[in-house]
Amino acid sequence: MKKKLQKVASEARAFWQDESGMGTIEVVLIIVVLVGLVIVFKKQISGLVKDIISHIKSDAQTVYN
Repeated sequence: MKKKLQKVASEARAFWQDESGMGTIEVVLIIVVLVGLVIVFKKQISGLVKDIISHIKSDAQTVYN
């Protein structure tokens, strides 16, 4: 019984110290945060993009005219 408990404890320690999937988890968390920021600032981001596109269009018109 004691050996089984020691084996379970050592397996638990090995599982806790295993960092093989940490890179994937970090990337997923970064993506979740970025998506959350896009959702929160959707109006501001779309306004900024529209403003940039309108500036590009107006500057392109001056080049062609």
